Amino acid sequence: METDVLIVGAGPTGLTLGIDLARRGVAALVVERAGALFPGSRGKGLQPRTREVFDDLGVIDAIHAAGGGYPVGMVWRDGERLGEHRMFDPLEPDESSPYGSPWMVPQWRTQEILYARLTELGGRVLFGREVTGLDQGGSGVRARCTDGTEISARYAVAADGGRSAVRRALGVPMTGRDVDPEPNLVADVRITGLDRDHWHLFPPDGEDGGLLALCPLAGTEDFQAVARFPAGTEVDVSPDGVRKAVAARSHLAAEDITEVRWASAFRPREALADRFRVGRVFLAGDAAHVHSPAGGQGLNTGVQDAYNLGWKLGAVLRGGADAALLDTYEEERRPVAADVLGLTGGVHRGEVRRGEATAQLKLGYPESSLSRETRTAPDGPVRAGDRAPDATVGGTRLFDAFRGPHWTLVAPTAEPPALPPAVRVVRGPAHPAYGTGLFLVRPDGYVGWAGAPGAAVPAEYLSRVGLGGGGVG
Repeated sequence: METDVLIVGAGPTGLTLGIDLARRGVAALVVERAGALFPGSRGKGLQPRTREVFDDLGVIDAIHAAGGGYPVGMVWRDGERLGEHRMFDPLEPDESSPYGSPWMVPQWRTQEILYARLTELGGRVLFGREVTGLDQGGSGVRARCTDGTEISARYAVAADGGRSAVRRALGVPMTGRDVDPEPNLVADVRITGLDRDHWHLFPPDGEDGGLLALCPLAGTEDFQAVARFPAGTEVDVSPDGVRKAVAARSHLAAEDITEVRWASAFRPREALADRFRVGRVFLAGDAAHVHSPAGGQGLNTGVQDAYNLGWKLGAVLRGGADAALLDTYEEERRPVAADVLGLTGGVHRGEVRRGEATAQLKLGYPESSLSRETRTAPDGPVRAGDRAPDATVGGTRLFDAFRGPHWTLVAPTAEPPALPPAVRVVRGPAHPAYGTGLFLVRPDGYVGWAGAPGAAVPAEYLSRVGLGGGGVG
């Protein structure tokens, strides 16, 4: 089999990348060692920035229909309600950030939605196909699978999780540590005798200790159960083990757990791959960085990896950009992943509140070599490298203009310079979200180049990002 890009892993990261490449006309093949999509709720929180990405990829309506907002916490003790607990600082949507607080969708449902969008665009996923090794040459990659088949591609992306076989085959170390010695059980269950209006919290009480949290999963009849155990405990993930854990930590009886749909055990860990690229192979998602689940950052950071890498692969393979553009993937995403690791550790230790800090709206690439700020005295809040906020300029909503695999020039009060026809131009009066000037917005929604009125985008920059031709992939 041959393809332009081989994506190993059909989780949220791999499926997001597959969608982005498919809409760019890049042939991509997703392979997944499991026989089906992941069945659990694990990464259930979609941050506001991820919702913006899903808006661009054409799945936001399905995501909204499938989920809901997070409920308020309810603390219990000895079968009595002690009171509500606010787990998030509220974030109100506004014109520049139309998606406020996180949106809850069980991971299995998010993946179903992404998979449906990928197949709608003509993309493919091969299930039951495990990649065990890779060979690289000057012009491509050859992947070996356990069933004896081989897949040739110009580039490959490891999105196969924290225990990535591809990362190990590349010999890339992952530096990290356990952030908590206490193992955890996570399970999707159905419960009788508990309301679905609250995220039910049962603080540690008794020798077997450990918090129990029962969160109603929006859009389903299920609850996600998370139970913590003392260090050194062998966690029983059988249905009986799940029922016993819930009954031991709450007023519920084992028989109140009418069904255990999925269960797993984990120990909170944080780790970062030493490299995000080896030749023609890239690491993304949990294959590149593993986070504590505190703060709901892991799935979201993986989606952002894919969103960053997708347009760059498209520019090299279809837009004529030089392959050196792909070096900026590690340059931009590894520092972000390192910062997010610090954030999730702070949330886990109770030092950082969930809310503005975890929304991922303020992440950007101000130090990137792709961020060119040429104005000497900017009069607005946006600089090159920043996320481009939403606004209505000249009667056009910017997020509508950004939607799609193209670049956009936002030109408040300025005459736009000559640009390739592929660049969409939005003109209008000054807007406080931007000020005046020229803002060339990348396909992933960040300002790449910013200039004063009358400035011209350098031909060298346009060529580098695939808008001026001349590259070889």
